[in-house]
Amino acid sequence: KTLSLNKYKQMEFVTFSSEKHSLSELLDSTDGEEEGISICEDLELNPFDGLPYSSRYYKLLKEREELLVWKVKYAFMESLLHNQIVIVSGDAKTGKSSQVPQWCAEYGLSVHFQHGVIVCTQAHKQTAVWLALRVADEMDVNIGHEVGYVVPFENCCDNETILRYCTDNMLQREMMSIPLLSCYGVIILDEVHERTVSTDVLLGLLKDVLISRPELKLVIITSQHMSSKLQSYYSNVPLIRVENKHHVEVVYTCGIQKDHFLSALRLLFEIHHSKEKGDIVIFLACEQEIEKAFQIIKQERSNLNPDLGELIPVPLYPSQKDIVLKPNEDKCCKKYRRKVVLTMSFGEALVWIDTATFVIDVGMERRKVYNPRIRADALVMQSISKSQAETRKQILGTFSPGKLFCLYPEEFTYKEMKPLRTAKIQESNLTSMVLFLKRMDIAGFGHCDFIERPAPESLMQALEDLDYLAALDNDGNLSEFGIIMSEFPLDPQLSKSILVSCEFDCVDEMLTIAAMVTAPNCFSHPPPGTEEIALTCRQKFLHPAGDHFTLINVFKAYKEASTNSTSQYYDVEKWCRDYFLNCSALRMAEAIRAELTEIMKRVELPISKPAFGLKENVLNLKKALLSGYFMQIARDVDGSGNYLMLTHRQVAQLHPFSAYYNTRRIPEWAVFHEFSIAENNYIRVVSEISPDLFVELAPQYYFSNLPPSESKDILQETINHLSPVSTMEEEQKNSEDKDYGKYPETPTEQRCIIQ
Repeated sequence: KTLSLNKYKQMEFVTFSSEKHSLSELLDSTDGEEEGISICEDLELNPFDGLPYSSRYYKLLKEREELLVWKVKYAFMESLLHNQIVIVSGDAKTGKSSQVPQWCAEYGLSVHFQHGVIVCTQAHKQTAVWLALRVADEMDVNIGHEVGYVVPFENCCDNETILRYCTDNMLQREMMSIPLLSCYGVIILDEVHERTVSTDVLLGLLKDVLISRPELKLVIITSQHMSSKLQSYYSNVPLIRVENKHHVEVVYTCGIQKDHFLSALRLLFEIHHSKEKGDIVIFLACEQEIEKAFQIIKQERSNLNPDLGELIPVPLYPSQKDIVLKPNEDKCCKKYRRKVVLTMSFGEALVWIDTATFVIDVGMERRKVYNPRIRADALVMQSISKSQAETRKQILGTFSPGKLFCLYPEEFTYKEMKPLRTAKIQESNLTSMVLFLKRMDIAGFGHCDFIERPAPESLMQALEDLDYLAALDNDGNLSEFGIIMSEFPLDPQLSKSILVSCEFDCVDEMLTIAAMVTAPNCFSHPPPGTEEIALTCRQKFLHPAGDHFTLINVFKAYKEASTNSTSQYYDVEKWCRDYFLNCSALRMAEAIRAELTEIMKRVELPISKPAFGLKENVLNLKKALLSGYFMQIARDVDGSGNYLMLTHRQVAQLHPFSAYYNTRRIPEWAVFHEFSIAENNYIRVVSEISPDLFVELAPQYYFSNLPPSESKDILQETINHLSPVSTMEEEQKNSEDKDYGKYPETPTEQRCIIQ
């Protein structure tokens, strides 16, 4: 089913209803030049591809018309016709995310897509993919043609796509090359209440874009709690409300639970023993609790009465996994199977099963809150918001009564819960966002009217980091180096390491490292009782130089297993299971690496030949890593693996997946990829470095700004040993010149020079 966009524009269909057009109407409204269309008066044609509707279309149409959102279709279309901005607010599972974009596509068809096609953003890539598949089915068109999706490192669209779903960060990146987004006639921002950094940035930048493009339409889809805030932000624009009046019984506890995790599991088994039918959704506090609950349910279900049916635990990780739960009745299975969905905050939008009868909400979440003073995330346990609690109630099935168990007293919602979820822009590292805004400033769109301004301290820290990374010039604008860094959909530190690898002839290996640390963790958590086997398997990939090099070994082994596989999908899956590796994560790393390679070719950067295994290559890789991650250095202060961060007084240990864990050879100085403050402070993805390398590659004025410590004294001795020149004079000179990466009497400037 394909039809060119020009043919869409030739069709004179103006309709805002579900009425269809016969073939004779189609021929009357076109120039008669279409070929290959058989004339059949009694067949209704799909105006989006010019072909007759299938029988499945009518079946799905009946289901669509039963959705709660369908009642407001006429009101929405009228508002869209007469206003530039429309806000749609409503409860979960009312059909907003699937139907509103289709109605916008109808509007686009009515104006012949003269102002552009339709795009709908999502906070999660899983949701974008699933919605695109569902909507293509409902519109009776082919996925990847009329309807498609664009998510990080995956593009399922072509030039004929008229409705695309994408993640908010992908639309944000598209603005770098098309600031006015001139290819779109209607932009739909969905899940605005998730308050991601990219969504907040888009809300601000689109204000100026709408002024520059009066013909552009903006549709905002959000929850009820966020609608009034958005109306004020956009000066009282039309609001379409969709309400779910389905009855849900809410049960609160008498007091705060001492252990919310065990309380949730006890309640799960009580529900199962009650013999009440229906699937269960449990909202836990963090990913570790999801993993722990998954293992406990798997162990305990063998001890349950088989007459009660089988418990099927389904872990749903919003940040890492690619699982989206779809309706599945298991009709072919005679034995009753009860799915138990284990998820956490931000998982509300990913639960698509209509068979959920029970929801268990612990009322707590573990959030990452970035601290700009120490450049690290702190994992903070806190209560969820009132809007989150309300959304979890709406997860329950639309067509059957449900029950919500809140493991906290009712007064807790009024005394402890905030009305709205804290915006991510208030809690995140903003270095990538500031780099993007600096890039947009080149096109005259650098100013962003944030709905909630980020903390000045976070913005200053982001600017300082970009300055350290040589991304800014002396006037505070993007340098040529910074412009190229912004081309990569990566953390700026990782982008810097890739660019510098061109200088050190280790691009091939650096691309692999970048892909592996960007993808989810490739090591699977072993089931209880298999920890020793998993450790033995991991040791086969270990590299003495550190974890970054171990990741290269894992990726190379995976690629070899894929090449040697006779039945590729099955054998690679089995190979990954045998070695306790996450196959989906490795596939993602493969896709990321391929896209990074394409970017390197597009910006005409050299890609060196593979040289992994050579001593010189190991040294060059460490130099490339340090050029980007010199702000993430730690030193073992007592010889027993207690690492003190160079930038602050926090202490951490090696992560259990590290190549150095449980070995006698613990590096004194190490560069790490990630550090979070929690009960167990771990540094992840760690490789050994030397003080000499650090002082050679880190900016001198960054070193000067480090707080006093024993580690800094050791580094100062190294600098003094390398140069007889007065340290004070050299520091002053470097502070004034801001000569990135240059140290006293260093024979060559270790920077990537882009021709």
